Formats: sequence, structure tokens, C-alpha cells
Amino acid sequence: MKPMVEEILKRLKRKYEPATALHYKNPLEILIATMLSAQCTDRRVNLVTRSLFRKYKTAEDYANADPEEFQQEIRSTGFYRNKARNIINCCKILVEKFDSNVPRTMEELITLPGVARKTANIVLQAGYGIVEGIAVDTHVRRISNLLGLTDSKDPDKIEQDLMRITPREDWMNLSYLLIMHGRETCIAGRPKCRECVLNDLCPSARY
Repeated sequence: MKPMVEEILKRLKRKYEPATALHYKNPLEILIATMLSAQCTDRRVNLVTRSLFRKYKTAEDYANADPEEFQQEIRSTGFYRNKARNIINCCKILVEKFDSNVPRTMEELITLPGVARKTANIVLQAGYGIVEGIAVDTHVRRISNLLGLTDSKDPDKIEQDLMRITPREDWMNLSYLLIMHGRETCIAGRPKCRECVLNDLCPSARY
């Protein structure tokens, strides 16, 4: 399985430049952007954070935000009430327990409201260059199943399966590359198998 993953990485790296599509300048901004990105496109999140990041610059700013006003500011990202509650409560904890800084460890990050391993992995990787695991979003979950890299539907189990067969230095790249591939080629419900660079490796390819 490891040689297959290495071939997948090699081909996808030729096609895509692995990086997050979210716009951010610091760990707090990537944390907020990632929390907003649940069930929302990165393009929409970037539109919202363009003005949001001008208004809210510190954890204190979010912690002291008016909940109803903040809901309206992020409304277009969907699930805005839940996201607003999580972001405000998350930042209150950052202020109270972490001196207003975003933690640098997985163990601390996943104690924050609205932050599971996927978000924590992205924050650590994009914000601090720390690789603790593989961020498993809907694209990573779906495509890793299609490629036969895992047979699990549980994100935590998928992450463990992928970590076992992927070189550690490519954990971050694998997540970004599968996300890009899922958006551009292996599109849910309408995959472009004929033009896919992985079609001869994929047991689910449709010709």
C-alpha cells in the first residue's frame, strides 16, 4: 500500500500545488477560517473573512463580540448560529486559559469548542508548521475510500489508516492534494474519471 500512496502523491504533486485555499495571516485567523469552513466553500469563507479579519484582530475581539451581530456577519457560511457560538466560546477560552494565544498542541486544541482533529491538524500545519496527523475532511474521506486506502467511514480511523501508509513528511501534502483533487476532478456524484491522473490506480474508476 505504501508504494501506491507514494505514486498517488507523485502524480497529484505534478497536477496541484499543495496548500490550503483559505486566506489567513496568523494562527488565530486560520483557526477562525477553518471553523467557518465546515459545510461551506473556501471561496465563501474567504469572502466573509475579508471584512471579518479587519474588524476582529485578537481573541479578545471575538470573545467580546455581540452574538447576534456576529451571527449576521458570518451568516452566509451556513450553520451560522452554531459557528458563532463555538467561535465566541472558543476565543473566551483562548483569553482565559491560553493568554489569548492559539495552542500549539493537538491535546490543547481539541479541548476548544468546535475544534476536532481535522481543524486542529489544519491549524497546527498551516499556523505553526507542526505536523501531528492528517486532516480528514469530506473529500479526503471519500477519495481515500474510493482509492482503497481505507475501508472506514470514521474520520479518526481514516486518519490512522492514512498515517500508517503515508510518509510523515507528506501527511500535510496528502490532505491538501486529496482536497484539491476532490474539488477539481474526483467530484462527488460526477467524477471526471477519463481525465483523472489516478484512473489506472483507482478501483472505483469509471471509464
